[in-house]
Amino acid sequence: MPNADFAIIGGSSTFSVSFPEDIGDDNISIISKDEVYPTPFGDSPPMTLFEIAGKAPKKVITCRMHGWMGDRTRADSSRQIFSVFKEFGVKKVLAEGGVGSIKKSMKPGGIFIPNDYIDFSVRKDVSITNDYLLVMREPVCPVISKSMSSIVKSRDRYTLFETGVYAVTDGRHFESCAEVRALGILGADAIGQSFVPEVYLAREIGACYCGLYLIVNYAEGVVPEWDYHKFKGLFYSEPKNISSILLDTVKSLNADEEKCSCRQLRIETLLKK
Repeated sequence: MPNADFAIIGGSSTFSVSFPEDIGDDNISIISKDEVYPTPFGDSPPMTLFEIAGKAPKKVITCRMHGWMGDRTRADSSRQIFSVFKEFGVKKVLAEGGVGSIKKSMKPGGIFIPNDYIDFSVRKDVSITNDYLLVMREPVCPVISKSMSSIVKSRDRYTLFETGVYAVTDGRHFESCAEVRALGILGADAIGQSFVPEVYLAREIGACYCGLYLIVNYAEGVVPEWDYHKFKGLFYSEPKNISSILLDTVKSLNADEEKCSCRQLRIETLLKK
């Protein structure tokens, strides 16, 4: 497989466009499109490899909607994706998606860049190997997060929430009002379905991880009834803006810089035969 230092996992906020070609960035050239790679967990979802031109060109591997497809589980999709990332030598993983806000102050249309999470999914045992103990003291790379936050602020378009707790649930249904109240009491700020297992698998392959999440609705019970039409409008109106933020974040990063502790928080397990 070729090499790519960066990976972008697409979610609902870029689903309605063809990423990255629809963004209209002249610095981008597609190397391969919708390529399927064999992995120990089955064939990967279609993935695109592209290059961002510059003094130091950057290769990026990307897939759509976290790789979720109707013929496989989300856990298997995640294993397949990160098996490919591992073979490509990916060092920094960026992801995006949509979340529901638990707090009235976090209004739909804003951007959430969480720095922590609570895992209420049932996908906790998803891994590629059993070689490492994953320390999740600092799950999100502070270097990527700082750069991404700066780029969001420069757009002067979004209200930014640059720290907070992401509560991960399985879905695909939305949560009940009682579940939302419980998650809020436990300290969550927003709810979504795509932070885990990605954050675990990124750490397992020794890569930094950071996510950019568009607030698309209020979680159930926060307001009497959230606005489906605004939810739908964000789905179609924001993809190019979110894509541009992701691409500019990649442009701002040096893949070989290690000003974070992400890689050091992956420790060889003692549970070896």
